[in-house]
Amino acid sequence: MKNKLNAVVLLTACIILSQLQKAQAWGMTGHRVIAEIAERHLTKKAKRNLQKIIGNQHIAYWSNWADFIKSDTSAAFKKTGSWHFVNTSANLTFDQFNVELEQSSDNNLYKAYLNVKKETIQNKDLTLSQQQQNLYFILHLFADAHQPMHVGRAEDLGGNKIEVMFFGRKTNIHRVWDSDLVENEQYSYTEYASVLDIYDKNYYKKYNVSFAQALYETHQLANKIYADVEQNANLSYKYIYDFKYPMEEVLLKAGIRLANELNEIYG
Repeated sequence: MKNKLNAVVLLTACIILSQLQKAQAWGMTGHRVIAEIAERHLTKKAKRNLQKIIGNQHIAYWSNWADFIKSDTSAAFKKTGSWHFVNTSANLTFDQFNVELEQSSDNNLYKAYLNVKKETIQNKDLTLSQQQQNLYFILHLFADAHQPMHVGRAEDLGGNKIEVMFFGRKTNIHRVWDSDLVENEQYSYTEYASVLDIYDKNYYKKYNVSFAQALYETHQLANKIYADVEQNANLSYKYIYDFKYPMEEVLLKAGIRLANELNEIYG
């Protein structure tokens, strides 16, 4: 009886551990795909300068650091929790959207990213540790700017309060876009980067926009997602059909644009 009880306890622990590992992995793949695409488009000079900061490690390794530090028990990174998103009103024109961005608090995705970028470029006296942290935030926040539910609405916490079913599993629309759509394709991050990043000489021209414009594109996609989810609470194959390609275009655009940012900052 005791052996059977121990076996049940062990099996339960393994299941819980497995679920925890899956939960910790959700959201990571998308960031790594974007970072991997970006690394493939870096200039030689940018690669050399990044190597001085992180050695021979791939930037994808550090692309989720800004999420990991949310678990830091000290107060050092407490303020950065709100750096990952910016809330706006719905269905804005670009001019209206830009006004809301400029009038927003300093502690959001838009202002935080620009501040980190500015400090990295202008402050030549940063320690190696400070340079590393700034790089990790640049990698992560720039990717967050392309995730539609990170440019969402305050009343539903960027879709976190909008519960849906995804292939029979209870989740929310934020998580669907953070991880479920990406993980459903069952690629590793390097495989996904490879199938998306089919070289096109027009990449840089057609994706070259300001940070505010990139956020506005994300806002426009968020509007479509909000409008659709009101009618489709049980998401499955039809949802994949409707949003797989917009999601993949977002990953590619974010990767190419991140490369441009890194080449500007470190090249």
